[in-house]
Amino acid sequence: MRLYDAHNHLQDDRFDGGQPGLLSEAASAGVARMVVNGACPADWGIVESLAHQSSLVLPSFGCHPWYLHECGDDWKVLLTAALDRWPNAGVGEIGIDRWILEAPVSIRTRYHAEFAHLEPAPLAVQEAEFVEQLAIAASRNRAASIHCLQAFGRLLEILRATPLPRRGFLLHSYGGSVEMVPAFVELGAYFSFPGNFAAESKVRQREVFQRIPEDRILVETDAPDQLPPAGLNRHPDTRAADGRQVNHPANLSAIYHFLAELRGLPIDEFWPRVELNFHRLFGEEQGAGR
Repeated sequence: MRLYDAHNHLQDDRFDGGQPGLLSEAASAGVARMVVNGACPADWGIVESLAHQSSLVLPSFGCHPWYLHECGDDWKVLLTAALDRWPNAGVGEIGIDRWILEAPVSIRTRYHAEFAHLEPAPLAVQEAEFVEQLAIAASRNRAASIHCLQAFGRLLEILRATPLPRRGFLLHSYGGSVEMVPAFVELGAYFSFPGNFAAESKVRQREVFQRIPEDRILVETDAPDQLPPAGLNRHPDTRAADGRQVNHPANLSAIYHFLAELRGLPIDEFWPRVELNFHRLFGEEQGAGR
């Protein structure tokens, strides 16, 4: 099998410098390519370094709505320069997030301790920077990797009013309704699903996954986040400084098997379909399209 991780953050400092070993273990588990998403200019250099080190890494550069406070005034210049250096890179992770504006500090800090003191960007600011980045992706026909929490209706409005990449875009860890899927597909959406959606609490997300058109399905780890339940966590990793487990990118294989079973498909039928979808969206020739 050739496996494709549509979305992760291998550059994250919670991996504590262990990325060479992680890449080797991922390759041994069948991972052929992974999209590594930068979140702000401060980590784009690490993403680039990983792409230089390993052919598994397809870089993507963006200003995540959680990290707009770190992006600075020159992010657009830095983004276009990074895309010039990497003709096949994506734009992401970008998007909008209402959850970060409303979640209690105690909940936010479960994800990152720094969020205890974070003043999240207002939704209007998030939207403005998202639209600018989406326009850059469209102008260069680069795949855009989109984050959205509790704002899918507004996201659909923005996408309908904004130029989009001809090759399409990714709604990573899709948490919207099944009713919205056809409208997103019409605009060029692909949908990726992480191992965390196997958790007992994610019944609705699994039901949505079963209704996604087969030519729009992708798989992701979102490593080091979205740790899968114990049965799918085949590569336990506690290297994070706070002792918490982090999601290993080699867990991708177990996620593929789980999702294939959920769709009622043999794994030997499921993985080639995902491979084709990955190449249609992230295909490294500029002519790639929907």
